[in-house]
Amino acid sequence: MAAPGSNTCGVMERSVRERVPPLLTDLYQFTMAYAYWRAGRHQEPAVFELFFRDNPFGGGFSLFAGLQDCLLFLRSFRFTDDDVEFLRSVLPSTTDPAFFQFLRGLDCSGVTLRSIPEGTGVFARVPLIEVAGPLAVVQLLETSLLCLVNYASLVCSNAARFRLAAGPKRKLLEMGLRRAQGPDGGLTASRYTFIGGFDLTSNVQAGFLFGIPVAGTMAHSYVTSFTSLDEVSPQTLVPVNSGPDAVDFISLTKGLLGRVCELLGAEPGKIHEGELAAFLSYAIAYPQNFLPVIDSYSVGCSGLLNFCAVALALCELGYRPVGIRLDSGDLHRQSIDVRHVFRLCSEHFSISAFDSLIIVGTNNISEESMAELNSKENEVDVVGVGTHLVTCTKQPSLGCVYKLVEVRGKPKMKISEDPQKSTVPGRKDVYRLVDAEGHPFLDLVCLAVESPPEEGVSLSCYPLGCDNPAISVTPAQVICLRQEVFINGQVTHPLSSAAETRAKVQSSLQTLHPRHKRLKEPDTYTVALSQKLHNLVTEIRRGSSNNSNFLLAN
Repeated sequence: MAAPGSNTCGVMERSVRERVPPLLTDLYQFTMAYAYWRAGRHQEPAVFELFFRDNPFGGGFSLFAGLQDCLLFLRSFRFTDDDVEFLRSVLPSTTDPAFFQFLRGLDCSGVTLRSIPEGTGVFARVPLIEVAGPLAVVQLLETSLLCLVNYASLVCSNAARFRLAAGPKRKLLEMGLRRAQGPDGGLTASRYTFIGGFDLTSNVQAGFLFGIPVAGTMAHSYVTSFTSLDEVSPQTLVPVNSGPDAVDFISLTKGLLGRVCELLGAEPGKIHEGELAAFLSYAIAYPQNFLPVIDSYSVGCSGLLNFCAVALALCELGYRPVGIRLDSGDLHRQSIDVRHVFRLCSEHFSISAFDSLIIVGTNNISEESMAELNSKENEVDVVGVGTHLVTCTKQPSLGCVYKLVEVRGKPKMKISEDPQKSTVPGRKDVYRLVDAEGHPFLDLVCLAVESPPEEGVSLSCYPLGCDNPAISVTPAQVICLRQEVFINGQVTHPLSSAAETRAKVQSSLQTLHPRHKRLKEPDTYTVALSQKLHNLVTEIRRGSSNNSNFLLAN
């Protein structure tokens, strides 16, 4: 799929502008911006970083997603007259009126953003995005950027875990729109689960906006809405290659149904007439896309028999049925039984199309049930996943944070009693160190002024999250993860389609060592500070302790 054209980009940018206007933020961003402005500090150059503290779902990695939405948000960031008037009504009445004039003229023309490429496998504590610009502006961006990255990265990572659990060959269908946290949550989920490794979505709007392949046929309500064959209209179907004369499709199917029952030793009296009527009506409407749900009543006694009869009738008229969907029961056993019947029909009726019929399974699938399905013998070709995918039931938030690391060229650090909440100061670069087998083994966080590590040259670094001394490593390959993507109000990196970003995800995950991709008890990937950055952290900690008595000075 090609990169998005100007029309697609325009639609996406309008979507972002409508979903994420500048007022979609926390009130305290404006009160801080006002205090900066009042103190004359609003134009001071400042740098913030966005990162997360722990890999999600107890796993060994995450995926970075949401960058493109961030870029489109920055490009369109500006306050309208209505925005400013609303802020005037909610901020304290003592707020200087000139501040609102300042807000009305604000944009991101002075902002620069550097980031890790979207779709990259990433790890806890590694800065994903660096935002530099005037202090008041980059402060105002915090909540919106977090909102755009947090869920996108979380649900994309969840999709990647489902893909790992399913294996590389099985098709995955995202169908969680009705269970998502609102329309925006559903749309975001459809986009980023596709990027994370799913193949299809049921969400039509996501297909329109992002070019994701859409899929879907019928629900149980369609099947149960029919009672008898009298409700089937029209009752005829024109064969593919034999002229304009229509065939009595109901009579053809009923004759084949009797033969199917005889072949399988089934009792015709247990077949549900309304279900057969539903299948016939749908097959006449979509003879090339016939894929019904067959468990509205009984798979073995009714649904499978009705499907085989209608599918055989379609084949006899030159059409090619697609398959069936199972939405309840034991998918392992049922899929094997269904495939067995398909093979019997293929052999008995000499219909080779039955050898390629697909079986779709959709029964409240979780990561665990997906892994179980993959570990047992089964015949499921496509798995549809909804609730557990889009709501991320195992972990509802990635927990990204946005922290100040530099003001006026001076490094800034949050020092907390909880070491996990302390930040790493200064502008940085991030390098991924790769071993001789092509697997990343360490992400090195350095000060931006440092020279990059060299291939084949040993270096000392300090792993984050432990008190261990420095370790010595020698990379076979060094990859710089930081790229400039937004400079002075302009997007400077090509925007990618969802399909292109999806390909980047698969490429990135393929390089990771299997021990870091294990769904249970993965090995911890090492993130480390360079010697100079470690020294800076130590120096600031000591300085903070020494400055604690400033009230007693002079």
